Amino acid sequence: MNPRLTALAGSAVLALTALMPAAAHAQGTAKPDPTKPGAKVPGTSRTITAAQAAACFVWHGGVNAAGGHHFTDPTATVPPTVPDDWKTDGVYQPGQVRLSARQTIEPDISGTDRYGYVVIGDGLYLSGYQEYEDGTVDNKFLKRIGGGWSSFRFLESADYESPDSVKNKIYRSTNYALRNDGVLFRWNTGTSGWRSTGSYPGFSAVKTMTLIAKTPTYDTFLANTRGGALYTIRIPVGSAKPVVKPVRTRSWQGFETLSAMGCGQYGTLLLGIDKDTKKGYLYAVGHANGLSTVIQSRGQVPGTFDDPVDFRWVPIPVYDVANGD
Repeated sequence: MNPRLTALAGSAVLALTALMPAAAHAQGTAKPDPTKPGAKVPGTSRTITAAQAAACFVWHGGVNAAGGHHFTDPTATVPPTVPDDWKTDGVYQPGQVRLSARQTIEPDISGTDRYGYVVIGDGLYLSGYQEYEDGTVDNKFLKRIGGGWSSFRFLESADYESPDSVKNKIYRSTNYALRNDGVLFRWNTGTSGWRSTGSYPGFSAVKTMTLIAKTPTYDTFLANTRGGALYTIRIPVGSAKPVVKPVRTRSWQGFETLSAMGCGQYGTLLLGIDKDTKKGYLYAVGHANGLSTVIQSRGQVPGTFDDPVDFRWVPIPVYDVANGD
């Protein structure tokens, strides 16, 4: 079993949150980039081709009604395709999970380790397990972080690790949650556990949001509103308030889920899911530039998007590049 997962499963809650960033930093340069051509697609025996990598894709995840994990990779071919679609049964109890932050897929010698934060009832938990090559699930754990989460409707993690080429490596782990009253909360996660680093009112109109940029100095979300607008929300690492800029003023109210993955050097591939119709649509989004931001529709994604809980699968932070702003 991966040493990091062993530590996570057997340590106290505060130790868990402290160990994850340190382990990711230590192992970030030891593994090949799983998003590049030739890399094995998680949960399959297939490898990513150069053409598929060039087309860009989103590692979209879900917790299905039975409590299993779901993986699809909507790809911006013409028309869009979904080369891979797999499920891991028995991860949670049916209907147990209400919210999920991004979940990490980390290759291990005998399979993959998968872990991330989820909200169950009123509690926030770190969950994880290992899946072997034959599909067997083992070493599951669910560690409670704290309570008071019943009023939250969005949860996400932003773990930044500088590229291998950078001499003085930077690692930071930040978590965000949006409460029902429109207050956006932020915590830094480190050796002292979860530490509150700000709360920002004024986001009650937001339906959902997705992370499109992680840098040493800020994170940026792309958010849609009930009125149909699309905004970027840049949140500085320091004490400064978020910077909100309009990207579009109408027609984006139909999506209950937004899921984004870096595409090219500065772009983003965006998946929008309409929960009413259970349909997904892909958009190529250029580098954020307010109302001048380029957004190109790539069309409807085949398949049915009916998982009750959505999130994005990610590789370890050094390979989860997001330069959309």
